[in-house]
Amino acid sequence: MNTTPEAYPIGTPGTPWGDAERSEWLSRQARQRSYESEVLSKIEQLRPRFDVEEYGLLEYGADKYPLMAIRSRDWNDDLPVVLVTGGVHGYETSGVHGALQFVDQHAAEYADRVNLLVAPCVSPWGYEHIQRWNAQAIDPNRSFYENSPAQESAALMRLVAPVRDRVLMHIDLHETTDTDESEFRPALAARDGKPFTPGGIPDGFYLVDDSENPQPEFQQAVIAAVEQVTHIAPADADGNLIGSPAVARGVIQYPLKKLGLCASVTNAPYKTTTEVYPDSPRATPEQCNAAQAAAVCAAIDYALAHR
Repeated sequence: MNTTPEAYPIGTPGTPWGDAERSEWLSRQARQRSYESEVLSKIEQLRPRFDVEEYGLLEYGADKYPLMAIRSRDWNDDLPVVLVTGGVHGYETSGVHGALQFVDQHAAEYADRVNLLVAPCVSPWGYEHIQRWNAQAIDPNRSFYENSPAQESAALMRLVAPVRDRVLMHIDLHETTDTDESEFRPALAARDGKPFTPGGIPDGFYLVDDSENPQPEFQQAVIAAVEQVTHIAPADADGNLIGSPAVARGVIQYPLKKLGLCASVTNAPYKTTTEVYPDSPRATPEQCNAAQAAAVCAAIDYALAHR
């Protein structure tokens, strides 16, 4: 694991960032990969089999990022809706490519049973810059609420609004990486003027359930499927995963709506957030993508069987 810096290089400890600090942070960010060639090109390849739409356009300076969604070709209002989101934190690679792999390899299996709505890369600026935040140092995955300060979150909410009460299942695909501890948590503490408390990174896959509407059997069905692909994270010595009590093997709970998390954007009875661990020596990028795709399939299968 990377060494955590003693003091974050931007700002004054104990003082929240202002515009100057946010500008300094942004000036340090560099494009490290291409949304167009790695994501948009793959979405285009799906166009012959699915309906593809642009649901928004991000503009950060001279950079423009079309926000793309993939829908079932033969949308049928009599069928339940399944929502798959990825790349809410753009740096979490398998969230994006796992969603695309699901569409490419598995979506056809559900053609006559559900309407699929997939937003594979909610935060493309974050994808290109390998960042958790957007260009304004805002975390999209804490910004899913009315009058959201994050345009990524606001655009997704507009996309989902017409079907939010008809969604049967929503799965939001994430990763927990070593850089969460070495970069992103220290940056968060510095931005908010709070002390950074070192923690740990779970070694393996886990899920986040909704503490306001827990669905333990649903979560365990997903865990069982993913375990065929990659290992499940064990709880630490205190019985926690990422600082939260493990309520079951590989499962923690958050109040999704209270925290403004993406998984709260619909009224789906079945919701979960996946967390893949890509830095494990026991997992390859291919396994991480496959684990995300397996989680989506298992989640849809359970939801359909328990409608």
